[in-house]
Amino acid sequence: MTEEQNQAEPNEPIPANEPLLEAPDQRIEGLEIALQEMKDKWLRSEAEMANLRARTKREVEDARLYAVQKFAKDVVEAAENLKRGIDSLPKRAEDEPDIVTKMREGFEGIERSFVSLLERNGIVRQDPTGAAFDANLHQAMAEQESAEHPSGTVLQAWTQTWTLNGRLLRPAMVVVSKQPG
Repeated sequence: MTEEQNQAEPNEPIPANEPLLEAPDQRIEGLEIALQEMKDKWLRSEAEMANLRARTKREVEDARLYAVQKFAKDVVEAAENLKRGIDSLPKRAEDEPDIVTKMREGFEGIERSFVSLLERNGIVRQDPTGAAFDANLHQAMAEQESAEHPSGTVLQAWTQTWTLNGRLLRPAMVVVSKQPG
């Protein structure tokens, strides 16, 4: 075969299933559309990856902050019991024996130290007495009529509100005011 025979004859018909060559402008326009579609897909993928990274970081941070939640609830129970023990001691009197005074002061010092240790680790105690009742932070155990306080005010707290890094750990058990009948 000669070189001339290897080249296609210019008069040969184009097969019906083979597309005609597109005009250059149409080809460029098609490529620009495909490029824009790929760019949109890439930007969406990048945004999705950024969201995934942020969500994962948030979940890891939450796990770090709140992993001790069950332990913290138990520790808070011990703090409440210590406070109840101190409150059950007889009230201060001038003629009380020195041993009782020193014991009370020792327990109060232990409680202050214990609560300080809890606060350094993100466990915070709040006294709701006098505040407006908040169902997210308080558990109403009783209602008491009061003309002195607006309805829905916490008159007495049986226990304190405890939070762990801002998240409710244990609601306060409270007595709430209501208007006289």
